[in-house]
Amino acid sequence: MSGILDSIRRIVVPIHKEGYPFILIGLIATFFVGWLWSPLAWIGAIITTWICYFFRDPARVTPIRQGLVVSPADGRVSLIMTAVPPAELELPQEPMTRVSVFMNVFDCHVNRSPVEGRITQILYTPGLFLNAELDKASDDNERNALVIETNGTKIGVVQIAGLVARRIVSFVKVGDKLSPGERFGLIRFGSRLDIYLPLNAQVLVGLGQTAVAGETVLADLNATEPARQYHVG
Repeated sequence: MSGILDSIRRIVVPIHKEGYPFILIGLIATFFVGWLWSPLAWIGAIITTWICYFFRDPARVTPIRQGLVVSPADGRVSLIMTAVPPAELELPQEPMTRVSVFMNVFDCHVNRSPVEGRITQILYTPGLFLNAELDKASDDNERNALVIETNGTKIGVVQIAGLVARRIVSFVKVGDKLSPGERFGLIRFGSRLDIYLPLNAQVLVGLGQTAVAGETVLADLNATEPARQYHVG
């Protein structure tokens, strides 16, 4: 019996409560269009099923060790570069390492804390809805910026809305303490997460690599091993 339950849990992934209103709208719309013309019910059912898939919130197994920085988002590592953090983060206006994770509309959009620490700053900034893969989206798009202090080091995490995204949801407030991999927000539909790290942090992912929120280690703040090299096969 336990094996059957485990199989069901692997197939039936929990849905985040933020998705409930959209699923309800999808069900009502499916019923209505199906009543008007039955073949349309299939289209409505497919769209509603996709909405359920989009708002999935699977459990994650987070590696825990002082200094590890895990990915705050599912998606593709789209940028690794040196950049000055946004002014609203109130971090020193000096270059930091920025790792960007781009989420398409098929990725899980629940965001998780990259480190253990306390939130010292949260600031929402209205803006545009440019393609989140563009570098200028970091400065021009609607975004929600957090600063998390971990063992005396401050890192920045910025949720950035994209072409399709129109709503950034935050579950936390200034002063909250987060565990690694703990849920802190969600972005509805395609978007991006930027993580600003000290220059001495060793990045442990490569461009184009697929990241899993709460599981993939992006960087190590206390690394002593040589930097990694990557091969695209």
